[in-house]
Amino acid sequence: MKKILLLDGYNLIYRARYSGMNKGDHSTIFNFFRGLRPLIEKFDPDMAYLVLEGAPKKRLEVQPDYKGQRTYNDKDNFSLQRKTIISLLTNYFPIQLVKHDDYECDDIIGHIADVNDKKNNEVTIISSDTDFMQCISKNVSLYNPVRKKYIEKPDYDYVLWKSLKGDASDNIIGFKGIGDKRARKLCENKDELENFLLTEGYKDKLEENVFMIKLHTLESDAENIKYFDMPKSHMWEELKSVFEQYDFKSMISKEKTWQKYTNTFDKLFER
Repeated sequence: MKKILLLDGYNLIYRARYSGMNKGDHSTIFNFFRGLRPLIEKFDPDMAYLVLEGAPKKRLEVQPDYKGQRTYNDKDNFSLQRKTIISLLTNYFPIQLVKHDDYECDDIIGHIADVNDKKNNEVTIISSDTDFMQCISKNVSLYNPVRKKYIEKPDYDYVLWKSLKGDASDNIIGFKGIGDKRARKLCENKDELENFLLTEGYKDKLEENVFMIKLHTLESDAENIKYFDMPKSHMWEELKSVFEQYDFKSMISKEKTWQKYTNTFDKLFER
């Protein structure tokens, strides 16, 4: 049995953007790499993946307004900082970056989790996104890095529940008058759900929402998953020079602190 760590890349990058220390133009970069080491140390994986976002191609075909309500800004030079994080990971860290151009990060993580679950590997997903509750099983756990706790699998059908109430964050419209409690009640009462779906159009709407929320399988598209090249050995002095340019003094000024940082990742290089 191997220990597999699946990092929700953009979830962690956005968390770094809005939390931690202010380092000016490099705040997101600093907070991301400062927060990465404790995760690797805590879970001590044999293999770590960081998964990036692709385009939600199939979901957009069904609902063109999917996530359409979201607004993006680059006031803090976030786009460049995000690219820098990905570049530094690719060049210096023993972490496998993964992406599929036509699938969201959630779907890719779900796929990798399922593959390793079938191999009886121990999988931990790191994300504050509750949609990964779908993945929780005997071998697959979900850890929320914001709440710093494992998330338990709900005792009701999560996908059905969310399909009924909708998901405002993704611009998926639920059913009028259906909130958290009412949706759960419908999940737990099959007869009541069947009566509810007798209303014209409700069954089709529910099926569409389930399609949008349920993680998509990649069995036919797995060959198009892109696995980024990884460094074969550490180049910590080069990385230290980069961090010096960014003025990340608290990470590199003390030799003991920097040694502890690099030792954490050296374990991954050795596996």
